Amino acid sequence: MTDPLVPGRGLSLAPFRATRFTAGADSLGRQLSPPYDVISDAERAALVEASPTNVVRLILPEEDEARFGEGDRYAGAKAVLQDWVSSGVLAVDDQAALFVYEMSTPDGSVTRGLLGAVELRDPEDGVILPHENTMAGPVSDRLALMSATEANLEPIFLVYDGGGPASELVASVSDQEPISTATTPDGIRHRLWAVTDPAAHAAVAADLAGRRALIADGHHRYATYRQLQADHHGEPGPWDRGLTLLVDTSSYGPQVHPIHRVVALGWARILELTEAAAEVSEPMSVTAAEKLLAQTDGFAVVLAHDEEAVVVSGLSAEVAQRALGADAGTALGQLDITLLHRVLVEQVWQLSDTVDNVGYAHSVSEALEQALHAGRTAVLVRATPVQAVAAVAAAGERMPRKSTLFTPKPASGVVIRRFADQ
Repeated sequence: MTDPLVPGRGLSLAPFRATRFTAGADSLGRQLSPPYDVISDAERAALVEASPTNVVRLILPEEDEARFGEGDRYAGAKAVLQDWVSSGVLAVDDQAALFVYEMSTPDGSVTRGLLGAVELRDPEDGVILPHENTMAGPVSDRLALMSATEANLEPIFLVYDGGGPASELVASVSDQEPISTATTPDGIRHRLWAVTDPAAHAAVAADLAGRRALIADGHHRYATYRQLQADHHGEPGPWDRGLTLLVDTSSYGPQVHPIHRVVALGWARILELTEAAAEVSEPMSVTAAEKLLAQTDGFAVVLAHDEEAVVVSGLSAEVAQRALGADAGTALGQLDITLLHRVLVEQVWQLSDTVDNVGYAHSVSEALEQALHAGRTAVLVRATPVQAVAAVAAAGERMPRKSTLFTPKPASGVVIRRFADQ
């Protein structure tokens, strides 16, 4: 388990001068976007068509932005950001603030937290706890963008067990007028309040100094924050902190959803290999398999292709032990997603665990479509409970990449943190 925190060396969330869109509520919703890593090419095009000043042009610059910069898309994003500030599309706040940010979904659920600049910490400190592995490609991409724009364009998403003054501040703004309001095309209403009172900042700092948080979303962005800091070789600066949304799970906790897999094996071959190491149900519809998956105790996943599916459970103890080694029986080793990757993917299906062999899908329909189109197999999984994710993180372990989907995700463009303004 993670060692107890050194007094006063827990979380530190500082106010900052934000750069924000100047448009009113009617237009602002068309200027915000989902995070960069869940946007398809078609979705990006639709966002830009809806508004030529959509923030997606900054967070996912394409080659057409290069003409605005010095020959590459990252420089193009820098030039677009500068142009939007100069032309008044974006404006820099006069005062540093912590922000209360709220997302209300169409079904009535509310997620609300503090937006600020979090002090970057080594995972060994046990303060900001990652729970997933990262990939070099996305970190390299985000580092190039962050270095070029000299800005945090999107927040990472941290969750923690609150109940103190920071949580009280978040709850206290309900009767106040927000500084901005927007509704995005997905129906989510976004509201933002600025807290500029130094006394409130001090109360938040004192409260968080004894706390730790779990990275819910943004592992690659947090790795990028730390790499950018390392690239400055200990020189103090705005890169010592990163834009963050901090949410108290006891009051405004997000929902956790699974991220399904699409595996580079055909239907007949994957069934043949799986039946040698696990219990495989009779074929059934995808809908019936999903229902059975939810009712199954212990490890279980669904294999599906087209309209046919089976439920896999009862992994061979011998095969699992051989694959997991010392992790067998630990919080990490008991997770469906760990057993899927380390036992089935690597041991039973004999695939290297790469993005070429194991793709990702955020919905069942997307997974089935990808599998059918590429002659592969969809692997449908259950969501990992927040408590199990926290247990893995607290033990200093890492889940396979893209193991959890916390929703709703903070919209990109609500606030931007430019280094020059700090």
